[in-house]
Amino acid sequence: MKSASRRSRKIIERLQDAYPDAGPMLKFSSRFELLVAVVLSAQSTDEQVNRVTAALFREANRPQDFAALPQSELEEKIKGVGLYKNKARSIKNLSQMLLEQYGGEVPGDYEALLQLPGVGTKSANVILAVGFGQPGLGVDTHVHRVTNRLGLVQEKNPENTEKALKALLPEKLWSISHHLFIFHGRQVCKARRPDCDHCCVEDLCAKVLLK
Repeated sequence: MKSASRRSRKIIERLQDAYPDAGPMLKFSSRFELLVAVVLSAQSTDEQVNRVTAALFREANRPQDFAALPQSELEEKIKGVGLYKNKARSIKNLSQMLLEQYGGEVPGDYEALLQLPGVGTKSANVILAVGFGQPGLGVDTHVHRVTNRLGLVQEKNPENTEKALKALLPEKLWSISHHLFIFHGRQVCKARRPDCDHCCVEDLCAKVLLK
């Protein structure tokens, strides 16, 4: 088998050729809007979130807006996404926290982001990468599934997959890799029926290399 580092870079190169437009699908116009959209995206599709935020951000798009909004009213506005009651609570609490501790600005620090309600490791990575242009490699279900199927990592949970991928890939590839694996997972390496016949990296996949 080719060295893991060389193989991983070859996979990234192939995916870049296959998905030249790979990038964020959430719609936002500020770091705070990105933060809210990312919190809403947990266990929801980007399409669902974009439908909700299209109306939501016209009415509220600053921490002070959400801090002042009654939770029941916010719940009604974000009903189109899953777990909307919990997310409404998180968004109100993180808005208040930003106002009290960061002057209403989203912090560009990984550990600080993790302290915000509703923000986990995947979300913090996405916010850093997309919002601040810093190295970040968020691992969602697509990234976890695709990278384990390919044999780039062999981990049972997203947290360990993130650590393994960050150790394997150079920092400059973290952000784009996140988007490329998501695009590949949505379009080809699907959860139930992976379309291996149309996979641009099938010859680099563990199932082929280990035969």
